[in-house]
Amino acid sequence: MIPWAFRAGSSVRIPIGLELYSVRDALQKDPEATVRAVADMGYECVEFYGPYYDWTEPQAKQIRKLLDDLGIRCNSTHNDEEYFSAEKIQHARNLNLILGSKYLVMASADLGNGPDRWRALADSLNAAAEQLDASGLKVGYHNHEPEFTASSGTRPIEVLAKNTKSSVMLQLDVGTCIEAGSDPVAWVNANPGRIQCMHCKDWSPELGYKAIFGQGIGKWNAIFDAAEKIGGIEYYLIEQEGSAYTPLETAEKCLAAFRKVRPA
Repeated sequence: MIPWAFRAGSSVRIPIGLELYSVRDALQKDPEATVRAVADMGYECVEFYGPYYDWTEPQAKQIRKLLDDLGIRCNSTHNDEEYFSAEKIQHARNLNLILGSKYLVMASADLGNGPDRWRALADSLNAAAEQLDASGLKVGYHNHEPEFTASSGTRPIEVLAKNTKSSVMLQLDVGTCIEAGSDPVAWVNANPGRIQCMHCKDWSPELGYKAIFGQGIGKWNAIFDAAEKIGGIEYYLIEQEGSAYTPLETAEKCLAAFRKVRPA
Protein backbone atom coordinates (compact mmCIF):
# COMPACT_ATOMS: atom_id res chain seq x y z
CA MET A 1 0.00 0.00 0.00
CA ILE A 2 1.07 3.58 -0.59
CA PRO A 3 2.12 5.45 2.58
CA TRP A 4 -0.80 7.87 2.64
CA ALA A 5 -3.24 4.96 2.40
CA PHE A 6 -2.02 3.80 5.80
CA ARG A 7 -2.73 7.26 7.19
CA ALA A 8 -6.21 7.37 5.69
CA GLY A 9 -7.19 4.17 7.44
CA SER A 10 -5.67 5.05 10.78
CA SER A 11 -6.47 7.35 13.68
CA VAL A 12 -3.37 9.49 13.19
CA ARG A 13 -3.97 13.06 14.34
CA ILE A 14 -3.06 15.71 11.84
CA PRO A 15 -1.72 18.86 13.53
CA ILE A 16 -3.16 22.28 12.80
CA GLY A 17 -0.76 25.20 12.67
CA LEU A 18 -0.57 28.85 11.69
CA GLU A 19 1.34 30.47 8.85
CA LEU A 20 2.81 33.37 10.83
CA TYR A 21 2.37 35.80 7.94
CA SER A 22 -1.17 35.93 9.33
CA VAL A 23 0.14 37.81 12.39
CA ARG A 24 3.12 39.48 10.74
CA ASP A 25 2.91 42.87 12.47
CA ALA A 26 2.84 41.33 15.94
CA LEU A 27 5.58 38.88 14.95
CA GLN A 28 7.83 41.71 13.82
CA LYS A 29 7.34 43.63 17.07
CA ASP A 30 7.77 40.69 19.46
CA PRO A 31 8.43 37.28 17.88
CA GLU A 32 8.56 35.30 21.11
CA ALA A 33 5.40 36.80 22.59
CA THR A 34 3.57 36.22 19.32
CA VAL A 35 4.61 32.58 19.05
CA ARG A 36 3.60 32.09 22.67
CA ALA A 37 0.19 33.67 22.02
CA VAL A 38 -0.35 31.42 19.02
CA ALA A 39 0.54 28.33 21.06
CA ASP A 40 -1.80 29.44 23.85
CA MET A 41 -4.66 29.52 21.33
CA GLY A 42 -4.13 25.82 20.69
CA TYR A 43 -2.13 25.83 17.49
CA GLU A 44 0.22 22.86 17.30
CA CYS A 45 2.77 24.13 14.79
CA VAL A 46 3.86 27.28 13.03
CA GLU A 47 5.34 28.24 9.69
CA PHE A 48 7.82 31.12 9.70
CA TYR A 49 8.04 33.19 6.55
CA GLY A 50 10.59 35.27 4.60
CA PRO A 51 12.09 37.55 7.31
CA TYR A 52 13.21 34.53 9.36
CA TYR A 53 16.11 34.25 6.91
CA ASP A 54 17.73 37.31 8.53
CA TRP A 55 18.13 35.51 11.86
CA THR A 56 21.51 34.45 13.10
CA GLU A 57 21.95 30.85 14.17
CA PRO A 58 21.89 31.85 17.89
CA GLN A 59 18.56 33.61 17.27
CA ALA A 60 17.19 30.50 15.58
CA LYS A 61 18.32 28.40 18.55
CA GLN A 62 16.49 30.74 20.90
CA ILE A 63 13.29 30.36 18.87
CA ARG A 64 13.74 26.58 18.78
CA LYS A 65 14.02 26.51 22.56
CA LEU A 66 10.81 28.49 22.80
CA LEU A 67 9.03 26.07 20.46
CA ASP A 68 10.25 23.11 22.50
CA ASP A 69 9.19 24.76 25.75
CA LEU A 70 5.73 25.41 24.33
CA GLY A 71 5.44 21.92 22.88
CA ILE A 72 4.86 23.06 19.30
CA ARG A 73 6.82 22.51 16.08
CA CYS A 74 8.00 24.38 13.03
CA ASN A 75 7.39 21.88 10.23
CA SER A 76 8.23 24.25 7.40
CA THR A 77 9.35 27.72 6.45
CA HIS A 78 8.31 30.00 3.60
CA ASN A 79 11.23 31.22 1.54
CA ASP A 80 11.80 33.80 -1.17
CA GLU A 81 12.94 32.37 -4.48
CA GLU A 82 16.42 33.84 -3.96
CA TYR A 83 16.93 31.80 -0.77
CA PHE A 84 17.32 28.72 -2.99
CA SER A 85 20.28 30.25 -4.82
CA ALA A 86 23.77 28.81 -4.45
CA GLU A 87 24.77 31.81 -2.35
CA LYS A 88 21.90 31.61 0.12
CA ILE A 89 20.64 28.05 0.38
CA GLN A 90 23.23 27.01 2.95
CA HIS A 91 22.06 29.62 5.46
CA ALA A 92 18.45 28.60 4.89
CA ARG A 93 19.47 24.98 5.39
CA ASN A 94 21.22 25.72 8.68
CA LEU A 95 18.34 27.73 10.11
CA ASN A 96 15.79 25.09 9.16
CA LEU A 97 17.84 22.32 10.74
CA ILE A 98 18.01 24.32 13.96
CA LEU A 99 14.26 24.99 13.90
CA GLY A 100 13.51 21.34 13.31
CA SER A 101 11.81 21.98 9.97
CA LYS A 102 11.20 19.30 7.41
CA TYR A 103 10.29 21.44 4.39
CA LEU A 104 11.79 24.56 2.81
CA VAL A 105 8.89 25.92 0.82
CA MET A 106 9.28 28.43 -1.99
CA ALA A 107 6.55 30.97 -1.33
CA SER A 108 5.61 31.40 -5.02
CA ALA A 109 7.35 32.95 -8.01
CA ASP A 110 6.32 35.67 -10.43
CA LEU A 111 7.12 34.10 -13.80
CA GLY A 112 4.11 34.91 -15.95
CA ASN A 113 2.62 32.15 -18.10
CA GLY A 114 5.59 31.05 -20.18
CA PRO A 115 5.90 27.26 -19.67
CA ASP A 116 9.66 27.36 -20.29
CA ARG A 117 10.13 29.60 -17.25
CA TRP A 118 8.13 27.23 -15.07
CA ARG A 119 10.09 24.23 -16.34
CA ALA A 120 13.28 26.08 -15.45
CA LEU A 121 11.89 26.75 -11.97
CA ALA A 122 11.07 23.05 -11.66
CA ASP A 123 14.70 22.27 -12.49
CA SER A 124 15.80 24.68 -9.75
CA LEU A 125 13.49 23.04 -7.21
CA ASN A 126 14.80 19.61 -8.18
CA ALA A 127 18.40 20.78 -7.79
CA ALA A 128 17.64 22.24 -4.35
CA ALA A 129 15.91 18.99 -3.36
CA GLU A 130 19.00 17.01 -4.31
CA GLN A 131 21.25 19.40 -2.41
CA LEU A 132 19.16 19.32 0.77
CA ASP A 133 18.38 15.61 0.74
CA ALA A 134 21.58 14.64 2.58
CA SER A 135 20.50 16.89 5.47
CA GLY A 136 17.09 15.26 5.71
CA LEU A 137 15.34 18.38 4.41
CA LYS A 138 12.78 18.51 1.63
CA VAL A 139 11.64 21.20 -0.78
CA GLY A 140 8.13 22.49 -1.39
CA TYR A 141 6.33 25.01 -3.57
CA HIS A 142 3.39 27.21 -2.53
CA ASN A 143 0.91 28.44 -5.11
CA HIS A 144 -0.98 31.69 -5.50
CA GLU A 145 -3.61 32.53 -8.14
CA PRO A 146 -1.25 32.81 -11.15
CA GLU A 147 -0.12 29.21 -10.88
CA PHE A 148 -3.73 28.09 -11.33
CA THR A 149 -4.43 30.48 -14.22
CA ALA A 150 -4.26 28.69 -17.55
CA SER A 151 -2.30 29.95 -20.53
CA SER A 152 -2.67 28.11 -23.83
CA GLY A 153 -4.66 25.48 -21.99
CA THR A 154 -2.00 24.70 -19.38
CA ARG A 155 -1.76 25.99 -15.82
CA PRO A 156 1.75 26.77 -14.53
CA ILE A 157 1.11 24.58 -11.48
CA GLU A 158 0.66 21.61 -13.82
CA VAL A 159 4.04 22.32 -15.40
CA LEU A 160 5.63 22.37 -11.94
CA ALA A 161 3.90 19.19 -10.82
CA LYS A 162 4.88 17.33 -13.99
CA ASN A 163 8.52 18.43 -13.96
CA THR A 164 9.44 18.23 -10.28
CA LYS A 165 10.47 15.15 -8.36
CA SER A 166 7.70 13.39 -6.47
CA SER A 167 9.54 14.32 -3.27
CA VAL A 168 8.86 18.03 -3.90
CA MET A 169 5.80 18.99 -1.87
CA LEU A 170 3.01 20.87 -3.64
CA GLN A 171 1.80 23.02 -0.75
CA LEU A 172 -1.75 23.90 -1.74
CA ASP A 173 -3.10 27.34 -0.94
CA VAL A 174 -6.78 26.50 -1.03
CA GLY A 175 -8.15 30.05 -1.16
CA THR A 176 -6.07 31.18 -4.10
CA CYS A 177 -6.87 27.97 -5.95
CA ILE A 178 -10.60 28.65 -5.48
CA GLU A 179 -10.31 32.33 -6.41
CA ALA A 180 -8.59 31.32 -9.65
CA GLY A 181 -11.60 29.15 -10.51
CA SER A 182 -9.93 25.78 -9.90
CA ASP A 183 -11.16 22.86 -7.83
CA PRO A 184 -8.85 22.05 -4.88
CA VAL A 185 -10.32 18.56 -4.46
CA ALA A 186 -9.63 17.70 -8.09
CA TRP A 187 -6.08 19.03 -7.74
CA VAL A 188 -5.39 16.94 -4.63
CA ASN A 189 -6.82 13.84 -6.31
CA ALA A 190 -4.62 14.44 -9.36
CA ASN A 191 -1.45 14.59 -7.22
CA PRO A 192 -1.56 11.71 -4.73
CA GLY A 193 0.99 11.84 -1.96
CA ARG A 194 2.27 15.32 -2.83
CA ILE A 195 0.01 17.56 -0.73
CA GLN A 196 1.79 17.03 2.58
CA CYS A 197 0.63 20.45 3.74
CA MET A 198 -2.08 22.89 2.73
CA HIS A 199 -2.90 26.46 3.67
CA CYS A 200 -6.47 26.48 4.91
CA LYS A 201 -7.40 29.92 3.60
CA ASP A 202 -11.00 30.59 2.65
CA TRP A 203 -12.36 32.89 -0.04
CA SER A 204 -15.74 34.35 -0.88
CA PRO A 205 -16.94 36.61 -3.72
CA GLU A 206 -18.15 39.15 -1.16
CA LEU A 207 -15.28 39.18 1.33
CA GLY A 208 -12.41 37.90 -0.76
CA TYR A 209 -9.57 36.67 1.47
CA LYS A 210 -10.99 38.55 4.45
CA ALA A 211 -13.42 35.69 4.95
CA ILE A 212 -12.61 33.88 8.17
CA PHE A 213 -12.19 30.14 7.77
CA GLY A 214 -15.63 28.67 7.09
CA GLN A 215 -17.17 31.95 5.88
CA GLY A 216 -16.14 31.40 2.28
CA ILE A 217 -17.08 28.92 -0.40
CA GLY A 218 -14.44 26.29 0.36
CA LYS A 219 -15.97 22.81 0.61
CA TRP A 220 -13.80 21.89 3.54
CA ASN A 221 -15.17 18.44 4.39
CA ALA A 222 -14.46 17.30 0.83
CA ILE A 223 -11.08 19.03 0.81
CA PHE A 224 -10.00 17.39 4.07
CA ASP A 225 -11.27 14.01 2.91
CA ALA A 226 -9.19 14.22 -0.27
CA ALA A 227 -6.14 15.51 1.60
CA GLU A 228 -6.26 12.70 4.13
CA LYS A 229 -7.15 9.84 1.79
CA ILE A 230 -5.18 10.84 -1.30
CA GLY A 231 -2.97 13.88 -0.73
CA GLY A 232 -0.70 12.49 1.95
CA ILE A 233 -1.38 15.41 4.28
CA GLU A 234 0.94 15.67 7.28
CA TYR A 235 -0.21 18.98 8.78
CA TYR A 236 -2.64 21.80 8.08
CA LEU A 237 -1.89 25.51 8.32
CA ILE A 238 -4.36 28.34 8.76
CA GLU A 239 -3.43 31.40 6.74
CA GLN A 240 -5.38 34.66 6.94
CA GLU A 241 -4.73 37.91 5.15
CA GLY A 242 -6.98 40.08 7.31
CA SER A 243 -10.55 40.37 8.55
CA ALA A 244 -12.78 42.69 10.56
CA TYR A 245 -10.87 41.60 13.67
CA THR A 246 -7.28 42.06 14.76
CA PRO A 247 -4.85 39.50 13.29
CA LEU A 248 -4.50 37.62 16.58
CA GLU A 249 -8.27 37.59 17.11
CA THR A 250 -8.69 36.43 13.53
CA ALA A 251 -6.23 33.58 14.06
CA GLU A 252 -8.13 32.47 17.15
CA LYS A 253 -11.52 32.61 15.41
CA CYS A 254 -10.16 30.67 12.43
CA LEU A 255 -8.87 27.92 14.70
CA ALA A 256 -12.23 27.66 16.51
CA ALA A 257 -14.02 27.42 13.15
CA PHE A 258 -11.52 24.85 11.88
CA ARG A 259 -12.13 22.68 14.95
CA LYS A 260 -15.86 22.66 14.26
CA VAL A 261 -15.21 21.16 10.83
CA ARG A 262 -12.29 18.96 11.84
CA PRO A 263 -12.30 18.24 15.59
CA ALA A 264 -9.04 17.38 17.36
